Amino acid sequence: MKIIACIKQVPDSEAKVKAEGGKVTWGDAPLVINPFDEYAVEGALQQKEATGGTVIALCVGPESAKEALKHALAMGADEAILVSDPGLAELDTVGAARILAAAINKIGGVDMVVFGRQTLDNGAGLTPAQTARVLGWPMLGLVGQIKVQDGSATVDRVIEEGRQTVSAKLPAVVSVVQSIGEPRYPSFMGIRKASKATIPVWSLADLGASAPAVAVTRTELMSPPARETTVEIITGDSPAEIADKLADKILAEKVL
Repeated sequence: MKIIACIKQVPDSEAKVKAEGGKVTWGDAPLVINPFDEYAVEGALQQKEATGGTVIALCVGPESAKEALKHALAMGADEAILVSDPGLAELDTVGAARILAAAINKIGGVDMVVFGRQTLDNGAGLTPAQTARVLGWPMLGLVGQIKVQDGSATVDRVIEEGRQTVSAKLPAVVSVVQSIGEPRYPSFMGIRKASKATIPVWSLADLGASAPAVAVTRTELMSPPARETTVEIITGDSPAEIADKLADKILAEKVL
C-alpha cells in the first residue's frame, strides 16, 4: 500500500496568539507539527505495519514546514514532500484541499490518505472531506480503528452514540481521532535519519496548478480588550462568619 499522511505546521499549543499591526502573531513560540496530525502519522504507520508498503508525509506550507515533515520522518514515515509557493500564502480549506489533491495525483498510485481530525490553528476540520470530494474518493471520518482487506477499508467511527462500523473501497480518505492510538515517539535512529533527509519542494508549476482564485483576507483584526481581575480571600473564625461576610460583599457589589 502507498499511504499518505497529510500534516500541517502550526504554532505550539502554549503560544499566546494576539493581533499586532493587523496580523496574527504568536511571538517567539516555536512552530511544530499539528498535534492532531501526529495521530494521522500513527494511523498511517499502523497500516504500513499491518499490510506493508510505504508512508509519505505531505505538507502544504512555507519552507519552515520541513521541520514538521522531519518529525513525521523521525516517527517512521518513509518519505516527505513539501508543497510551497508564494501563491499559497492565504489558503482557505477549499484551496488547501485542491492543492493537496493535485499533489496526491502527482504522487500517483495512492491507496489511502490519512488526516488528523482538525488543525490546531483554525480547527475547521473540513479539509479531509473537501480533499476527498476533489479526488472523487470515499471519505471516512472520526476513525478510531482501521482494517484493510481485499481492497477495502473497514473502520470503526467514534461518534457520540458509541461506535459505528463502516467500509469503503480503496482508494479512500480517512480522518482519524485519538482512539487510533497514542503517537509513537521518534526513535534516536529515526531522528538521525530525518536530520539528513532531503525533502523535495514542489511549486504550483510542478503540480500543474494555479493559485486559488479566492484567498482568505482579514478586513479587520484586533486583540480582545484586556481584562483586569482581582482576587479577594474572605476569612473568618467560623463558616457562618465567612458566609455573612460573603453575603455582605455580594450585596455591596450589587451582584444580586
